[in-house]
Amino acid sequence: MPTFSAPDGTELAYHLVGEGAGEPLVCLPGGPMRASAYLGDLGGLAELRPLVRLDLRGTGDSAVPADPASYRCDRQVADVEALREHLGLEQMDLLAHSAAGDLALLYAAAHPRRVRTLTLVTARGRALGVDFTQEHRRAAALLRSGEPWFDAAFASYEAVWADTATDEDWDAVDRFFYGRWDAAVQAHAASAMDQCNDEAGDAYATADAFDPAATRAAVAGLDARVLVLAGELDGGPLPRVAAEIAALIPHNELIVQPGAGHFPWLDDPSWFSATVAAFLKG
Repeated sequence: MPTFSAPDGTELAYHLVGEGAGEPLVCLPGGPMRASAYLGDLGGLAELRPLVRLDLRGTGDSAVPADPASYRCDRQVADVEALREHLGLEQMDLLAHSAAGDLALLYAAAHPRRVRTLTLVTARGRALGVDFTQEHRRAAALLRSGEPWFDAAFASYEAVWADTATDEDWDAVDRFFYGRWDAAVQAHAASAMDQCNDEAGDAYATADAFDPAATRAAVAGLDARVLVLAGELDGGPLPRVAAEIAALIPHNELIVQPGAGHFPWLDDPSWFSATVAAFLKG
């Protein structure tokens, strides 16, 4: 397992996945602060492009930092730049999922010439002042009203929003985050508890981590091509909110994956991998 040192001395790990041709696709996991193992091979994308999956500080095989405040999203931009330097890449193809969308956007704002392409997969845009709401989650959940499991799962979602949820309620709402629910997907959902650093997640997106006006101004001049990939059934973000994120970035392409939730590479691996690979080829 390869490692490198962050600027503050924290030893960070990354995982090389696949034997695809070309330069690696550097992948940032969400969670927030979930070990990169949940990304897997991104629906077979690793067969087309080698993946470098970074374990963010304090997650997976990366060390816990001496300063817990360094979990803050903007402070981890330096970790991503240290990885680029370690890999010897003049420019990177960068992919970010979910909460890592904020980190990738902050990195692109700080190091625009180091980003060749940016792929934002069901990604948050708090760094740009765009985010989803409880009502967005509700709207997405209601798209599943025809499912036989909907009534019980939606009642659990209501308990979550009311802050009265039990562990069983939290387990029940997992179904809303996936377009399908077979044994492999259920195992993926169950793995989250052991892969997330909750302390780090709480520190990741504090209000002082973001300066949306400054970031918007910075990415307005970004030359990199940007793919914003949303899931048709995802509430975080809804496709229309993903479109708001895309509209703030030049050279953007918005694609909505049919029937997909928050983890689209699991819902239709072939569709996902082919779509991302085609974008990377340009």
